[in-house]
Amino acid sequence: MALTESQKQSRYDYAKKNLKRIPLDVQKEKYEEIKAAATNANKTVNGYIKEAIDEKMQREAK
Repeated sequence: MALTESQKQSRYDYAKKNLKRIPLDVQKEKYEEIKAAATNANKTVNGYIKEAIDEKMQREAK
């Protein structure tokens, strides 16, 4: 089902208020490695990267 204009605007407003984009450039070969690892872990690439960042931050906080 397609989103209504109101739903699109609500999502845009939420993202503008609550999210911050972080550009990340990687070489194509590295992206394919990350994508394969994410798929193997049953995660999206975005979710996989976020989880990796969280784990590293937890390790360094100790």
